[in-house]
Amino acid sequence: MSAPLRLGTRRSALALAQSQRVADALAASSGRPVELVPITSEGDVSRASLSELGGRGVFATRLREALLAGECDLLVHSLKDLPTADAPGLVIAATPAREDARDIVVTRDGTPLHDLAPGALVGTGSPRRVAQVLRHNPRVRVQDLRGNVDSRLARVRDGELDAVVLAAAGLVRLGGDLDGLFGEPVGLREWPTAPGQGALAVETRADAAPELRDALAALEDDATRIAVTAERAVLAGLDAGCSAPVGVHAELAEGDLRVRAIVYALDGRRRVGLDRTRALSPRYARSGSGNGADAADGADPIARAARTGAEIARRLLERGAADLVPRESTP
Repeated sequence: MSAPLRLGTRRSALALAQSQRVADALAASSGRPVELVPITSEGDVSRASLSELGGRGVFATRLREALLAGECDLLVHSLKDLPTADAPGLVIAATPAREDARDIVVTRDGTPLHDLAPGALVGTGSPRRVAQVLRHNPRVRVQDLRGNVDSRLARVRDGELDAVVLAAAGLVRLGGDLDGLFGEPVGLREWPTAPGQGALAVETRADAAPELRDALAALEDDATRIAVTAERAVLAGLDAGCSAPVGVHAELAEGDLRVRAIVYALDGRRRVGLDRTRALSPRYARSGSGNGADAADGADPIARAARTGAEIARRLLERGAADLVPRESTP
């Protein structure tokens, strides 16, 4: 039997669950066993607020070091945690089909976010979510929150918090059991989420064996790649970190790439938004996916998505977004 492929992953229950899904799919496409290699990242060790840690790849840097050092053969990341800049020597070899990109507000009794009483405590560690919560209900108080999904839900169940805001995809990948709590999914038009939310990135070395690259290519979902490329291009064009108060969601619909982006002030009182629709090849209208050049005008749809995101970022900056979003920090 061929030697197992080594898949590096963070140690959290969510990271292990989503990495196991990729491992099972890769084992099927490669014909080789895949073993998980748990790795502890800076973001897992530090108890600092995510806003204090900033957009420095705190959940990715240690994993990438391990991959470059040969401690594993590939990595699985939550795409929203990856910096937008390329990592020298590495390549995102696959973006599997995206899960639900929405956020979900979890409460004890099903009270909608906008109806929570004055002073109600809502937990989140994301500056974007802070801004969105306060915009939807300025009467509540937001408490900074770290920890895994189970610990966050427990704080609602125990009455320490009145609500928490989580990624719907994470709940799905963990089985979706709220154990007596109530979930309120928030629509992406009024509440666009982090660029890449709900999507995974499978990363390997640029010089990886062709057999591994081919096996990973079988996991690729083209519609997901196009959408997240546009979203991440918006974030890169704003020169903002992955913890910035920026919400972007893109999707393919009947051959069109539709993007909605909003930049928020940290207190939620101000925002700058933009919607953009860009036509792609007719083949995307038929299937929602595909690869190769755009038959309509010879343009690569990935490149078109990147240009669309960059254009949206430029328009947002022209409208005053630079006054709202913190700039990307460096290590």
